[in-house]
Amino acid sequence: MSDLLTMGDVSHRSGHAPSALRYYERVGLLEATRTTGNQRRYHRSVLRRLAFIRAARHVGLSLEEIRDALATLPAGRTPTRADWTRLSRTWRSRLDDQIAALSALRDGLDSCIGCGCLSLQRCRLSNPGDRAAPAGPGAVYLPKLLRDPVHEEA
Repeated sequence: MSDLLTMGDVSHRSGHAPSALRYYERVGLLEATRTTGNQRRYHRSVLRRLAFIRAARHVGLSLEEIRDALATLPAGRTPTRADWTRLSRTWRSRLDDQIAALSALRDGLDSCIGCGCLSLQRCRLSNPGDRAAPAGPGAVYLPKLLRDPVHEEA
């Protein structure tokens, strides 16, 4: 069995669309070799890399953060379980922060929805006199982690 996979094979096995594979290659997350007919071929180890990218996106890491993390993997060999474990440990505090932020949102959501106004501009309880306006646009009372948009790939 060859260690090189076609784009179709990688797409099918990883669940990533071919357009995502091309984009990830363009932004430096993946590498491909080319055949004489200019078709992409990927090392089998790209499947683990794509699983890492998917997990990292679900945690909320940006593509830049993912690229930086992947850059710490050893060059010239397929990453080992220890390499992946080392990388994933760096997410622990981020996950803890996300859990705390989501718990705060969950715990405060009932009272906000129960209020009925659903407006931070007029709400006498959460935002009397619209004092949140100087803090900027959006839901400024949400934890920052839940306000920042995750930059989606093209």
